[in-house]
Amino acid sequence: MLVLLRQHRWILDILDILVMSLILYRLLLIIKGTKAVQMLLGLGVLLVASMASRHLELFTIDWLVQSFWAQIVLAIIVLFQPEIRKALAHMGETQFLTSFTTAEELRSHEEIVRAAVSLANKKIGALIVIERETSLKDFIEVGTLLDAKVSRELLLSIFHPSSPIHDGAVIIKGNRVAAAGCFLPITLSAEVSKSFGTRHRAGIGLTEDTDAVAVIVSEETGQISIVLGGKIEGKLDMSTLRDMLTDIFASKKAKT
Repeated sequence: MLVLLRQHRWILDILDILVMSLILYRLLLIIKGTKAVQMLLGLGVLLVASMASRHLELFTIDWLVQSFWAQIVLAIIVLFQPEIRKALAHMGETQFLTSFTTAEELRSHEEIVRAAVSLANKKIGALIVIERETSLKDFIEVGTLLDAKVSRELLLSIFHPSSPIHDGAVIIKGNRVAAAGCFLPITLSAEVSKSFGTRHRAGIGLTEDTDAVAVIVSEETGQISIVLGGKIEGKLDMSTLRDMLTDIFASKKAKT
């Protein structure tokens, strides 16, 4: 087979082009709408400056630009650290394994919806994260381990202002509350509204790097929001929140 492919080099060339096109396409999807786009444009300007300075024999400018290119690999790692981390997280997702939303998970989603509505009515802040394909083990380990069945009563007790772990996030794995009082990364995106507090920024920050779903209740307004892929949708009622969770986890099942 290998000999046959070598004899027909054009097949390997087409395969090479297709693989590279797929990689570039995935990278563009990851950096779409992020500050990385502006950084790439800046690198493009430097490339044009390098070519122009060499052609016009502008030796000082050429020396400065070439000195920068010598450190380009390190500069890319530093500048694109969030995007690189996000890309590696997506590459590590086990999309090839069959995954189904069980009846127990559906019941846990209903408990989450009921808890979110109760908390919203009382204007008690909450951040509930539901793990999907990307493991949240690192965030679970820094919280208070519970491994308890998801229930409305448990979530209400965790986020009650008198609870010592009410400020952190609850992470749900399957139909179990894995941990509470978890600390999540805060988004650094300039596009996030300044009206959002730490709880909303933490939910956005986590979902920017993972495929997790975050349900947030604002203690200031009592509004319920859901975050997926760094995108937040707010002012949800019980029916809308239930439908969105069903659609998100049903789509996961449909992909397999």
